[in-house]
Amino acid sequence: MSFRSIVRDVRDSFGSLSRRSFDVRLVGHHRGKSHGALHDLHDEPLVIQNSRWANLPHELLTDVIKRLEESESTWPARKSVVACASVCQSWRVICKDIVKCPEFCGKLTFPVSLKQPGPRDGIIQCFIKRDKSKLTYHLFLCLSPALLVENGKFLLSAQRTRRTTSTEYIISMNADNISRSSSSYIGKLRSNFLGTKFIIYDTQPAYTASSHVPPPGRTSRRFYSKKVSPKVPTGSYNIAQISYELNVLGTRGPRKMHCIMHSIPASALGVGGSVPGQPELLRHPLEDSFRSISFSKSLDHSVEFSSSRFSDVGVSHKDDGDGNMKPLILKNKAPRWHEQLQCWCLNFRGRVTVASVKNFQLIAAMQPASSGPAPPDMDKVILQFGKVGKDMFTMDYRYPLSAFQAFAICLSSFDTKLACE
Repeated sequence: MSFRSIVRDVRDSFGSLSRRSFDVRLVGHHRGKSHGALHDLHDEPLVIQNSRWANLPHELLTDVIKRLEESESTWPARKSVVACASVCQSWRVICKDIVKCPEFCGKLTFPVSLKQPGPRDGIIQCFIKRDKSKLTYHLFLCLSPALLVENGKFLLSAQRTRRTTSTEYIISMNADNISRSSSSYIGKLRSNFLGTKFIIYDTQPAYTASSHVPPPGRTSRRFYSKKVSPKVPTGSYNIAQISYELNVLGTRGPRKMHCIMHSIPASALGVGGSVPGQPELLRHPLEDSFRSISFSKSLDHSVEFSSSRFSDVGVSHKDDGDGNMKPLILKNKAPRWHEQLQCWCLNFRGRVTVASVKNFQLIAAMQPASSGPAPPDMDKVILQFGKVGKDMFTMDYRYPLSAFQAFAICLSSFDTKLACE
C-alpha cells in the first residue's frame, strides 16, 4: 500500500469517527459530554484497538507519519497530521514523537501548540478580525503573505464584556461559543477601570515550581463536578500582568507598556535558556475542540472569579530564598519621530500599514543588576501588533511567547484607555 493511499484511507475511514470521538487537546481544558464522562488515554473503543490501523507495523507507521509531517507542512493540508494523531493511542504516541513543538518547527499543529512558545528562529504570522457589533475578536493563522486576505486558519477567539469596575475578555478555542462555561475556554484578560492595568489568567498553572506564579482566584463552579479528573489542575491563574503608563496630559508621546510574564523566566532568552513546563498532549472530544478545518470564511455560517489586586500590577518580583527566578519583562520598543511625516514611526517591515495608537512592538527589557553581556535575543522584537484595515490587525510573535499569551497582550491594546492617550 502506498503512502498516499494509506493517508487517504485514514482520512476516509476515521474522518467522521474522529470528529465524534477523538481529539488532541490541552491538559486541563476538557469537559465530558452532558453526562460528564471523561476518557483515559488507554480507554480506546475495541473497534479501533482491533482494527488494521492500530496493528500496523511500528516501522511502517513511523515512516508514514514522518513523510506526512514533511509533506503536509501548511494548513489546510496539515489537518491530515491531526487526523493521524486521532486514530488511536499508538498513532498518537508516534505523532507526539515526530511532530515537534512550534519552538523548533515553527508550525502550529495541535491545540496544545497555542500554549507553547513560538519559534526561536522565525515568527508566526497571524491576523485578528474585530467585530465591533458583537464585541468579539478572532485570531487566525496567516495562510498567505497578503495583508488583507481574510482566509486563514482559526486559532482563538475572545469576547469583550464590560463590568462596573473592569473589562473582561473571555478567550476560547471555539469560534462561536465564547464563554467560561464552554469546554473550549482557556483563559481571560481583565482590566482595571481606567484600562491602564491588565492581568492575564490561565486555566492552567505553570507546570514548574521554579517560576513565580501568583495564586489562583476562586475556582469556577464548572470544575466542582466529581467527574473531573483530580490529576488535571483547573482554576484561574495569574500568569502575566500588563501596565500602560499614565499620560493624562498627553505630553509623553505614544503609549508606553510593560508586561511581566510570571510563567516565563528572564533566563529563557539567555544561551541555553528555555520556558519550563510545557503542556502535554491529551485526547478529548473533538466536537468541542480546536477545529482542524475551521477557516475564517466559515464564521459567516457558523461563575465569577475573585477580584484581583491591580495595585500589584507592574511590580517586578525578585529572586527569593528558594531560588525562584525573575520573570521576563517586556516593554514596547520606543518609536522615532519622523519630521517629514510629523508622527511617531516604527519599522514593522511591511506588516502594518495604517497608523494607530494601538500599534506596538515588544522587546525584552534589560534586567537590573545583571552581569555579563546581554542575551542574544534581548533586542529582537518578540511581539508586534498593528492595523492594516478597518477591523483588521496583524499579530506576529516568536519565542518565548505563546499564541495565547500574545493574543491576550494584543487584546489589551484594543481596550479603551482613559488616561494613556
